[in-house]
Amino acid sequence: MINIRTDLALEASEVVQESQEPKEIPGVKLDKKELDNATVTIVEIINEQGAEIMNKGIGKYVTLESNLMKFDDDESREEVITYLKDELVDILGTDKTKKTLVIGLGNWNITSDALGPKSVSKTLVTRHIFKNYNKDYDDDFTEVSALSPGVMGLTGIETSETVKSLVDRIKPDRVIAIDALASRKMERVNQTIQISTAGISPGGGVGNKRKALNKEYLGVDVIAIGVPTVVDAATLTSDVLDLAIDNLINQSEGADNFYNMLKTLKEEEKYHLIKESLEPYDKNLIVTPKDIDETIENLSIIISEGLNRSLHPGRITK
Repeated sequence: MINIRTDLALEASEVVQESQEPKEIPGVKLDKKELDNATVTIVEIINEQGAEIMNKGIGKYVTLESNLMKFDDDESREEVITYLKDELVDILGTDKTKKTLVIGLGNWNITSDALGPKSVSKTLVTRHIFKNYNKDYDDDFTEVSALSPGVMGLTGIETSETVKSLVDRIKPDRVIAIDALASRKMERVNQTIQISTAGISPGGGVGNKRKALNKEYLGVDVIAIGVPTVVDAATLTSDVLDLAIDNLINQSEGADNFYNMLKTLKEEEKYHLIKESLEPYDKNLIVTPKDIDETIENLSIIISEGLNRSLHPGRITK
């Protein structure tokens, strides 16, 4: 079982593959496809053995990586939205009769954790129209409702309890939960979208996991959409150390063996060494880029519009 903090199944598979021979992971299927300006990796955990090794739930994890997410312009945003919409349609299907509840997880008062609430605020909701006109079907739209339940520190209520009560009351066919995640690599922060059919644990991105939102608990399909917006200090330090070692190897004279020895440390070994060094100083920090305000706004547009187009066939694009 892996112990490095990451919410991305892609990264979990990388850690496992690094630590074992052969590289195939029992109970896990991996596939990858290259698009014009993006890479899509599919990690499918098919049984309990794979789930235990990966420390992830059984299900499909689709990871969309593109550096276009860092550009705040219409052309880049439109391309990523199209990629996301296509992957969502593959998972959600095209059944226009299905009712969807979209949940924006996270704390709207903390920018790096506000992805869920911001995305929900831009999601096209239609349940009230279906109810007012007593409609069960529409050619252009499906029935969608949405809520940002906040976090327990704000409401005093477990997020899972709020969502469970709502599901029992309005009886959607599926729940789509949007949340901020954590990555083990800085280059994936704010440039990666993960779609999962295995549900999600609110607060997982900052190591504060609550009761999972999944089909077992809610009784309906749960699709999770997340973007890694943070990385913990130990992970960041590990990445910086790798760069420093490479630089020292290039400049060293006679100390190559020592630096090469450091390079042979496995990712997980190095991570735990750094984490143990930081803990006595209470330095288990969570790090996010300085332009996080603009980035979260841009990402929330991408996710909400990708959802709108996948849920509403008649959605008019800008």
